[in-house]
Amino acid sequence: MGTLTSFSFNAVNLRFTSSSIFRQRVGVQVFGSRKLNTKLCYLIPKEVSREKFLKFRCFCGTNNSNNDADYTQNDGEIKEDSSNTASSTESTVTTASPPEDKAVQEKRTSNELPPSLSSRPPNIAPLGSVYNDFQIDSFKLMELLGPEKVDPADVKLIKDKLFGYSTFWVTKEEPFGDLGEGILFLGNLRGKREDVFAKLQTQLAEIVGDKYNLFMVEEPDSEAPDPRGGPRVSFGLLRKEVSEPGPTTLWQYVIAILLFLLTIGSSVELGIASQINRLPPEVVKYFTDPNAVDPPDMELLYPFVESALPLAYGVLGVLLFHELGHFLAAFPKKVKLSIPFFIPNITLGSFGAITQFKSILPDRSTQVDISLAGPFAGAALSFSMFAVGLLLSSNPDAPGDLVQVPSMLFQGSLLLGLISRATLGYAAMHAATVSIHPLVIAGWCGLTTTAFNMLPVGCLDGGRAVQGAYGKGALVGFGLTTYTLLGLGVIGGPLSLPWGLYVLICQRTPEKPCLNDVTEVGTWRKTAVTVAVFLVVLTLLPLWDELAEELGIGLVSTF
Repeated sequence: MGTLTSFSFNAVNLRFTSSSIFRQRVGVQVFGSRKLNTKLCYLIPKEVSREKFLKFRCFCGTNNSNNDADYTQNDGEIKEDSSNTASSTESTVTTASPPEDKAVQEKRTSNELPPSLSSRPPNIAPLGSVYNDFQIDSFKLMELLGPEKVDPADVKLIKDKLFGYSTFWVTKEEPFGDLGEGILFLGNLRGKREDVFAKLQTQLAEIVGDKYNLFMVEEPDSEAPDPRGGPRVSFGLLRKEVSEPGPTTLWQYVIAILLFLLTIGSSVELGIASQINRLPPEVVKYFTDPNAVDPPDMELLYPFVESALPLAYGVLGVLLFHELGHFLAAFPKKVKLSIPFFIPNITLGSFGAITQFKSILPDRSTQVDISLAGPFAGAALSFSMFAVGLLLSSNPDAPGDLVQVPSMLFQGSLLLGLISRATLGYAAMHAATVSIHPLVIAGWCGLTTTAFNMLPVGCLDGGRAVQGAYGKGALVGFGLTTYTLLGLGVIGGPLSLPWGLYVLICQRTPEKPCLNDVTEVGTWRKTAVTVAVFLVVLTLLPLWDELAEELGIGLVSTF
């Protein structure tokens, strides 16, 4: 980001007139500034004292090389120039002149004005706007507050030495970046895009050093594809400090640790809640009765913490395995990732984690690989626990290790409900409660959390994968569809609303483009993304009552 080094106001156009009313009400005070070594002119009413004037003074001056200069002394008072003591005793400079000498007087007045006043013919404005007749140059302010732009001298140097007949012939330039802080070069490609891009990156480092990042992107609003095949390309230039993510700060590490501790607590709480058939009645009533207000004595839960740890370990293991998949995929690509920010949730143990890219991705294939590695790793471990838990649940020799859960929970997922029904059978599932191993709960929660993170929206893992496989335009369509399904409760069940709010608040922005944001990914990567999104829908799509009754999953009344 750019730093605010200076701030300036546009010069005030002071209007003088020979009107008698104006001469009676308004005067010009001239003061000296010791820091600017020049004179400042103020247009104020005669009846206003110098003390009151200091509260709302407006400045009129020319641009000065010292932008950080202060117009006041340390005590906040403006000192008069000693050379103007005599002329400022009355603190008023009148502009009265005979009517016949009006033209001569105006000419002499304009010649005698200090250099800070404009001598151009002013526009006459109403007298009531005297105190509000200054404007802040908003465009200049945006330049000061916004990120640092590309140096025009470097742009000229790059155009002359980087591009040419053998690589890319530039025909037009446009702003590039979120705030227009970069330059987008449009033109005609003179070779294979990947080879040209690699050559330009090498030559850019030789010309300006490690100062800029060069992006190859699709040409915006192109009328026709490239004659060599594929979309027309353009090259964007951004400063490294603007385009590259900043390092993880100390406060971010502190927040990440606190969130991880809260996630441990929510995972233990999930393990305790899974033993609902063993909990004291007052505790069960507090967690199940919506009218319960007074919390029970938490000491009643201490005996159940130890038995809740295996389930908590399973939930945390899925989260850590998920993040390990991201880091293992990013390491050979030399892509840096931030520390994960885990999001606690009392229903699933966690909503997953927010992991940011701390370096620019080289291409879209890398984006797909890193985005899919985490969900695939977490889903593999979760499904393993889910399958082993179902097998242990059907084992008649392990009744002491099982917990009772309402059979209605299996209606929360079409895919997982069908797998459970096929494994446990009609008799076990068509009942008010079902005896299952805690690993089933850990695997179920892990698969559900993974499915939520693979939704194709924003900068979730699914959103990044879809953006890399099909482009940013496809992500917009997938995102709108996902928000609609979440808003209507079609997918996700009771968790659809909180998850949708979480995405809108934390992860709604698509990922920034890769350095090579044009080259298509392979067919197998697109297939993997498509299959993953399809499995996500099956996992988050609840069982409707008619199908659940027909399959014998829970006791459903359809009348």
